[in-house]
Amino acid sequence: MTEALRAIRFSILDRSRVRADQPHPEALRETVEFARLAEEWGYHRFWVSEHHSVPGVAGSAPTVLAGALAAATTRIRVGTGGVMLPNHQPLIVAEQFGVLESLFPGRIDMGLGRSVGFTGGVRRALGHDKRDADDFDAQLTELLDYFAGGRQGVHAWPAEGLRVPAFLLAIGSGAERAARFGLPLVIAAASGADAMVEAIEGYRTEFRPGPGGDTPYVVVSGSVVIADTTEQAHRLLLPEAWSAAWSRTRGEFPPLLPPEEIERLSMTERQRGFFEDALRGHLHGPEAEVLAGIDRLIRRTGADEFLVHTSTYDRTARLESHRRLADAVGLRERAPLMQR
Repeated sequence: MTEALRAIRFSILDRSRVRADQPHPEALRETVEFARLAEEWGYHRFWVSEHHSVPGVAGSAPTVLAGALAAATTRIRVGTGGVMLPNHQPLIVAEQFGVLESLFPGRIDMGLGRSVGFTGGVRRALGHDKRDADDFDAQLTELLDYFAGGRQGVHAWPAEGLRVPAFLLAIGSGAERAARFGLPLVIAAASGADAMVEAIEGYRTEFRPGPGGDTPYVVVSGSVVIADTTEQAHRLLLPEAWSAAWSRTRGEFPPLLPPEEIERLSMTERQRGFFEDALRGHLHGPEAEVLAGIDRLIRRTGADEFLVHTSTYDRTARLESHRRLADAVGLRERAPLMQR
């Protein structure tokens, strides 16, 4: 194992993906159990995401789910990757994270994004539209003000005075904004290698000390699947790739299907193109192949942390992939030394 892999933190993002014929509550309970295992294996953080009216994703209320995760664990940091701030009033977000931090001090992260609802109907149901994302700077300033001491006579008890680390997702101009606000950056490895590196370099160059600390902090997220062979790992990627292709052609992100069903599908030329695109950019194969890929990514980006996300129909194989990664980089032994 290289020095770069020894020095970096490893964390997990889980979207509570739903499998075909699986009830949504079961997917949420699996996420809670997954967090328990992630803590046992030595991961640093466990984050959940926000999706609305998506048949294939049960995670619609990340702060509520984060509370369940924190209650089910004792050490691992838990949080959101992220709460989509344009969907909410900053006061409510501050209050929710203030409650979480009060109940589980020193273990809560506030990952934030600027996406709005996937469809017009969802946006109307949330009471927002795409223009709300244009006010993100003002929303973020208001949110941070509530932790710092209130705003215009309004106080977000019990958040005021608490330190809840805020992270910004690199959506749109997220890297530039994270630098300007002095916050850690979370960026996807699949966003295009050159564009990703350029965004990270710009973030570090323009970073100003702020609520997140005096120095830049970069979390790179990537899809990882470890199996005995590259072919087995590739097959585990098929359910998520087909779900992505379906969403691009039907406007709906469906539950995950078994790989054997996907292999029997007759795809249109357009679906096949989206499907093949969705199969690119993943780190998959036996441990040695995956570690080499992560090492190259860390060296190129200088990332401080790697956020793993993996979706597949086979729940056991997915858990085993995360366990094998943790063991391959010695997370259990390193966990006590990586806390901050």
